[in-house]
Amino acid sequence: MTERLGWEGRFYEDFEVGDLYRHSPGRTIIEADNVWFTLLTMNTNPLHFNNDYSSKTEFGRCLVNSALTLSIVTGMSVRDVSQNAFANLGWEEVRLPNPLFVGDTLYAESQVLSKRESKSNPDVGIITVKTKGYKQDSATVIEFKRTVMVYKRDKGPKRR
Repeated sequence: MTERLGWEGRFYEDFEVGDLYRHSPGRTIIEADNVWFTLLTMNTNPLHFNNDYSSKTEFGRCLVNSALTLSIVTGMSVRDVSQNAFANLGWEEVRLPNPLFVGDTLYAESQVLSKRESKSNPDVGIITVKTKGYKQDSATVIEFKRTVMVYKRDKGPKRR
């Protein structure tokens, strides 16, 4: 019997500027996701958890908390972008061009914008990606740039 390792994510050497990763699987947002996350993070804006209040806004219903959208889309990208991260260095240019509602399904993709060797740590490199989250009708609901310090192959912690 031959043992085959599962996907362990990309290492610094695997990234090429211009590469596009379509993250899988998609994720349908349910009401519990939105309400729990909103209350857990102490966001008191009723637009995220009060149906009566939200029904009187221009949206006519509760919006999904934008910090939840950022969290889920970032999480969707981990397998392809930061499975072997040493550290996240930052998120920039976060934009929310369209609303996300309970019942919408999120999809995501990331494109490699740049990569360079780390000046302070020879075991890692630094990559920057632009990640886009979009829903089932292809409307973009979030875009951001993220910079990540990623281990080079055979330099990170060993996995069992």
